[in-house]
Amino acid sequence: MQFLMLVCTDPTAEPYVASEDNIAEWVERNDAAGTRKLGERLVGAAKAKTVRVRNGSTSVTDGPFAELGELIAGFDILVADTLEEAIAIAADHPMARFGQLEIRAFDPFESA
Repeated sequence: MQFLMLVCTDPTAEPYVASEDNIAEWVERNDAAGTRKLGERLVGAAKAKTVRVRNGSTSVTDGPFAELGELIAGFDILVADTLEEAIAIAADHPMARFGQLEIRAFDPFESA
């Protein structure tokens, strides 16, 4: 199964310490194990655009849609047999400590 792991900031988490961020090791380990298919950091939310179409009219606004303390900082696509396995992979990610991670299984769309 594939899972999307959203890597998010969290203002209630312990302060980020760059010297304790072993993200490169986490990426290398999970790429080698075949449990990480793809992942990237994202530019800051200040450079985001939110797009909406309402009544046939397109609206584009600066920044993220929600005014929240938590912002999406990146993502990874994980490969795991179960949700529990994906959670274990996520729990080892540095942002589990300095932020928060949201795990979602891919919805298996089947065309008719």
